[in-house]
Amino acid sequence: MTDHLVDARASRDLHAFIAGLPKAELHVHHVGSASPRIVAALAARHPDSKVPTDPEALADYFTFTDFAHFIDVYLSVVDLVRTPEDVRLLTFEVARDLARQQVRYAELTITPFSSTRRGIDEGAFMDAIEDARKAAEAEFGTMLRWCFDIPGEAGLESAEETVRLATDDRLRPEGLVSFGLGGPEIGVPRPQFKPYFDRAIAAGLHSVPHAGETTGPETVWDALTHLRAERIGHGTSSAQDPKLLAHLAEHRIPLEVCPTSNIATRAVRTIEEHPVKEFVEAGIVVTINSDDPPMFGTDLNNEYAVAARLLDLDERGLAGLAKNAVDASFLDEPGKARIAAEIDTYTADWLAR
Repeated sequence: MTDHLVDARASRDLHAFIAGLPKAELHVHHVGSASPRIVAALAARHPDSKVPTDPEALADYFTFTDFAHFIDVYLSVVDLVRTPEDVRLLTFEVARDLARQQVRYAELTITPFSSTRRGIDEGAFMDAIEDARKAAEAEFGTMLRWCFDIPGEAGLESAEETVRLATDDRLRPEGLVSFGLGGPEIGVPRPQFKPYFDRAIAAGLHSVPHAGETTGPETVWDALTHLRAERIGHGTSSAQDPKLLAHLAEHRIPLEVCPTSNIATRAVRTIEEHPVKEFVEAGIVVTINSDDPPMFGTDLNNEYAVAARLLDLDERGLAGLAKNAVDASFLDEPGKARIAAEIDTYTADWLAR
């Protein structure tokens, strides 16, 4: 058998291993996870939108020239979610897609401000996501938890609204575990959001802001210093600062790495230039995630395949990545132990074939 055929077979085997590997996902967006089928259905329901109603046309629509263009397209999809029924449908279908990839646990980033400012009743919004969460766990076995994030481009008004929704005992959903900050980084300095993160942390939520995706390592430092980040969303530019790499490694602050997303939004020029290998070599806890998978033509299984190539990983190495995500999650300890054991059993059975 030629080396080429051996390599092709090994690649197929690795993809098959990934497809069945139990996983956790920590950086995936609610609206950004809408499949072409769901986006097209929502667009047909709201014909005043510029979003295509043909699923095949969405591939061209989801081709981004830069990060600002991505934000514009993303917000046009956000505008399709206008009723509690839209919210419930979207949430349940995202869970279905995660379950198909053997995702046992996911922390879904939700931006409630985007829905409440469009007129969705805040109580009805919370009821919709919670109803979908419970139904998905019962039907698919996939556990969903929420990260409420501030859309940075909407300013401090959105920060105030998001922290209110996250900390009001009458509204706060049972599945809420963390508090984040997304959207553009350029022109949106992290320190201004400190009071809002302080309130969320005081209410028992974990801090998980995006930082260092399209700006330099100083944004990551700001997230750590001012927002008391426990994990960093993306953190791509951390590779430019050896002291930051050492700090992240020493304090075991995980990075939520989303390789294909970083290429699609032009945060990184080519996949070969992605710094994930530098992160691993620096001793940083790396988790692999899909961010906005349908928009980027990817899914979590594909991101694991990309990571396998960039990091030269075999099955044991991929299982280690999967366990990183479990360890870095905000799931309770018995839940973590259960998924970690499932990963170990699956890997051992696979290698014993």
